[in-house]
Amino acid sequence: MLAAVLFGCSFVAIETGLRELPPLLFASLRFDIAAVVLGGYVLATRPRSTWLPRTRGDLLGVGVAGVFLIALNNALLFVGQGSTTPAMASMMYGLNPVLAPIIAWWLLGDRLSAAGVLGIGVALTGVIVILQPSPATLTSAGTVGQGFVLGAAAAVAIGSVLLKRVQPKMGSLPLTAWAAAVGATVLHAASALVGEPPTAVVGVGLPTVASLLVVGVPSTAVAYAIRFDLIDRIGPVRTNLVAYVVPIVAAVFGWLLFGTGVSPVTIAGFAVVVAGFALIERGALRREICRIRCYGRRRHETDPAGAAESPFPCDD
Repeated sequence: MLAAVLFGCSFVAIETGLRELPPLLFASLRFDIAAVVLGGYVLATRPRSTWLPRTRGDLLGVGVAGVFLIALNNALLFVGQGSTTPAMASMMYGLNPVLAPIIAWWLLGDRLSAAGVLGIGVALTGVIVILQPSPATLTSAGTVGQGFVLGAAAAVAIGSVLLKRVQPKMGSLPLTAWAAAVGATVLHAASALVGEPPTAVVGVGLPTVASLLVVGVPSTAVAYAIRFDLIDRIGPVRTNLVAYVVPIVAAVFGWLLFGTGVSPVTIAGFAVVVAGFALIERGALRREICRIRCYGRRRHETDPAGAAESPFPCDD
């Protein structure tokens, strides 16, 4: 839940900072801060042998994470969110768990079941409901912005699949610190290439400074560390479920700070996306439900007051 709150707050903080900072410069500053915080923590708490990239897989992992999961992801996210609301952006961004199986099929040749294909179709139907495309809206700023955010979700999906393929040996926290530094460098180069003035940071207001600190420290350095720890401890499927709580947090904070709401049609579309994800990951979700039932059954059996047998079998 903490990870969902931190990631949800980032969408609101980005919305605030984009009022004064150009998007690519803002994104690069985000990871300047995160790289310093994460790198300092790793240096202070880990022996040198654990944080230096030593294998080809480590170097490729840092490159993949830095380019796809950080640079390309955040470039598209920050550009896109300049013309859409935090809630809408977080909903589109929540598609990355749905896109990952498509990318894995395309890049790795992973087999897609009939139910998985159906789930992808259902999820994409949900996207259409959210975007509500029409000849009049296809070129509108809001639709284009949501398209950029969808591209950011695709970058996360591609990076996650490639990272699984290269199999780095170093720990997730040092890998994240190195990737943040690589991503910040790429983003700074992209910012200079498109002509964003680096002097834009001079004279920014207190809300922008606060937003930069929020996205740099709790919503990046802390949230990314929590996310990777969750992947290690509970697996990617349960961790991906966090993505479906993030829009709720973003919508609440967006409403409180900016007065932006979410239409019933958008909520319905996001519910369709979640249903598609459930179809794609139905096996993993079934195992997770079984694990929860087994845990409840064991607690029930060790409870002196619970003599009755649990109605939930552990082998279903």
